[in-house]
Amino acid sequence: MSTATQSRPAAQEAAPGARPPAGSPGAGPRPRLYVLDGLRLIAALSVLSFHWLGVNKHPTVWGQKPSVMMPTAHHLASYGWLGVQLFFVISGFVICMSCWGRSPRQYFTSRVVRLYPAYWVCILITALVVTYASTVRADRSKLTPSDVLTNLTMLQWPLKGEAVDGVYWTLFIELRFYLLFAVVVAMGLTYRRVLAFCGIWTILAALTPISGSSVMDLFLMPEYAPYFVAGVAMYLVYRFGANWMLFGVIGFSWLYAQNRLRITVKSYEGEVVHSLSWPVLAVVSALIFLVMTAVAMGAFNWVRWKWLTVAGALTYPVYLLHQELGWAMIRWGRDHGVAPYPLLGICLAAILLLAYLVHRLVERPVSALLRRMLDSATLSLPKADPPVRRP
Repeated sequence: MSTATQSRPAAQEAAPGARPPAGSPGAGPRPRLYVLDGLRLIAALSVLSFHWLGVNKHPTVWGQKPSVMMPTAHHLASYGWLGVQLFFVISGFVICMSCWGRSPRQYFTSRVVRLYPAYWVCILITALVVTYASTVRADRSKLTPSDVLTNLTMLQWPLKGEAVDGVYWTLFIELRFYLLFAVVVAMGLTYRRVLAFCGIWTILAALTPISGSSVMDLFLMPEYAPYFVAGVAMYLVYRFGANWMLFGVIGFSWLYAQNRLRITVKSYEGEVVHSLSWPVLAVVSALIFLVMTAVAMGAFNWVRWKWLTVAGALTYPVYLLHQELGWAMIRWGRDHGVAPYPLLGICLAAILLLAYLVHRLVERPVSALLRRMLDSATLSLPKADPPVRRP
């Protein structure tokens, strides 16, 4: 069949007014989105600042509340947890981008090799810190060997195991998003299917709170759904071009998200031990949506700084390591008389260096090995039972 008469694959289905998808005839080369690597790093450092400077709940870390020692820095860092929301929007965008045109098996492999190698080694490092620097937090529960082994599955919350590090709760959110999106991947990604996924998830998530269903709440994640949905819609803008339908999905997702922030903020106010400004939350949330929409529309294609690739690679191990290990380093430094701001610089440099070592010495080689193992494995079910072995 000639190229001229061959039908277009479903994965390259055009949206109304779309530009040609990447890799299709007439489509120019698509630049690497270096800006996403930079935004990942900003998100990770925002969350780090929240845990190091914004949290007043654990005064034993600094010896007193950060709001007393560094009031200006504390006030800004109190909103650093919004980096998690930025992470979720980026995740929706990147997952859709990375799995378009891939089979369910390739999708599964890509998620496993991306999440687990760095996570496993960071679990072990953090478990050692929690075990041998347990005086950092008086309220920290003791870890058992079973807890550590359970954490290696990334399912410690549904299995009711003690978390090695509290920040890993977001990974369970990500896993549930991957599970939901796997349904669309199994069907084959097209513009219409992905757009329908965004609409159906949004509606069901919005109905979940009044349903009283714990199962719906578990899988549909009404508190975080709008961020993932917006990220997915932003990728459709990036791949197919902007239209009012996609802008409507993104705008509706923000309206939904700002409503849920009124609930989300309560748990963070318990961490900072004071109230947070809803207008500030709404503005920062809107800024996240606007910047990511601008990324999707190509406004940051001029960003070509190669070092951002390394920065993006460090983001995941920085996130995995920064809380318990960071608190232990802060406690050690202040016990040895290091001034607060120099101590922050030293701890940040140490976390970045350790994250780089984890990435280069563990994540890259283990991910490559794990990918080869999964690629060579037979993941499909056999058509018939194997023959019974006779004695």
